[in-house]
Amino acid sequence: MNIVCLDLEGVLVPEIWIAFSEASGIPELKRTTRDEPDYDKLMRWRIGILKEHGLGLKEIQDTIERIDPLPGAREFLDELRSLTQVIIISDTFTQFATPLMKKLGWPTIFCNSLEVAENGEIAGFRMRIADSKLTTVKALQSIGYETIASGDSYNDLGMIQASKAGFLFKSTEQIKADHPELPAYETYEELMAAIKSALD
Repeated sequence: MNIVCLDLEGVLVPEIWIAFSEASGIPELKRTTRDEPDYDKLMRWRIGILKEHGLGLKEIQDTIERIDPLPGAREFLDELRSLTQVIIISDTFTQFATPLMKKLGWPTIFCNSLEVAENGEIAGFRMRIADSKLTTVKALQSIGYETIASGDSYNDLGMIQASKAGFLFKSTEQIKADHPELPAYETYEELMAAIKSALD
């Protein structure tokens, strides 16, 4: 039994924080897991910047409403789901992901949740589980699935390396240079062909 585990941001949809950085005019918020491997550190830093600027969940959700999946992502996902089971494993939050899941045809997503104060301020965040992508892949393997994984960032490397087949997709030159052993693709056609080959 195979199951495909995909990252969300940078793979199926644009990076939410980059879009919000552009919408809010706060360039520091462009920093993502492509730049900072420590997600806990990155999120605490982001929350600090939001507080500094008096911005909360509503402002970010307003930006997310205007984000569309990457060109071809919905079609790629639809075809993949017709071939095998697919789970999106993301370090994003349910409060961010729901509108994007609607645009992607409601695939299954495992992600985290934000702690939001009554005034809409993001007070903190709750991770579903430590090292969630790798831990989830190992859990799926423990119940009889062979995993195939793809992502673009440092926080995807664990699940990619632990899977029977793993691929970088639309990753950075730095990550590709650091991990020449991982096949790296730029188009959904290439990624689909690689996944199909791994499914055989």
